[in-house]
Amino acid sequence: MTTHNETLYLSVTDGRIAYDVQGTGPLVVLVPGMGELRSSYRFLAPALVDAGYRVASTDLRGHGDSDTTFSSYGDIETAADVSALIAELGGLAVIVGNSLAAGAAVIVASDHPEQVTGLVLVGPFVRNPPANAVTRGLFRVMMAPLWIASVWKGYMPTLYAGRKPVDFDEYRGRVVASLRRPAYGKAFSLTTRQTDHASAEARLGGVTAPVLVIMGERDPDFKDPAAEARFIGTTLHGEVVMVAEAGHYPQSQQPEITATAVLDFLKTVLHDA
Repeated sequence: MTTHNETLYLSVTDGRIAYDVQGTGPLVVLVPGMGELRSSYRFLAPALVDAGYRVASTDLRGHGDSDTTFSSYGDIETAADVSALIAELGGLAVIVGNSLAAGAAVIVASDHPEQVTGLVLVGPFVRNPPANAVTRGLFRVMMAPLWIASVWKGYMPTLYAGRKPVDFDEYRGRVVASLRRPAYGKAFSLTTRQTDHASAEARLGGVTAPVLVIMGERDPDFKDPAAEARFIGTTLHGEVVMVAEAGHYPQSQQPEITATAVLDFLKTVLHDA
């Protein structure tokens, strides 16, 4: 499933962030994880629009249609971009953040509570996972700019453990083609090297907005996905939904289950309050 919405650009320090907007109603901002495109939400966005929401989908800096002119990447930088986008679009927003973007969403909710009515954290990194020096060094070598596109192409199927999206081959092709453009592989490499979730973890206690945690039962990025989801849900006083036969991207692997969970949360946050 491919959407063809007009690409808009938001100028921030050092470059432009690409995004598109669909629909009318309360604002929902969809933010993908590193290495992904904003079309990671290609199944969720139409469901939200049909349900009466204004949906903004954005690319991370250095990814997709965004610029590669940035000098820094990571949770804090993504949070600044998301906050700027909400300010540009006006009003309060529910932020849906996947992976790295979940940590960024936590930072926005803590630092700018006046902008956020709720958080949906999907496959969320809100703290650094345990890793030894050897593992970190190996990952750094794997994510070197020269071969990062080829490595990511081979690595993506493992992140999509469980049920693959119906258009997985097509989508993976677009992700890899995006990374092979001049400067984009380097930007992604810098994102993997500079990202640190300590800033998000330090702000967990400052989040007052309602939270929904969505975690794939087979998410390979966590030794025990259910335990990590419980930790986040308990810490943020949020609801947890575990998605069977899904890895790191339940929004595209199990779109119906994910959309139902998000829509139920939005109804509670925005309409039943």
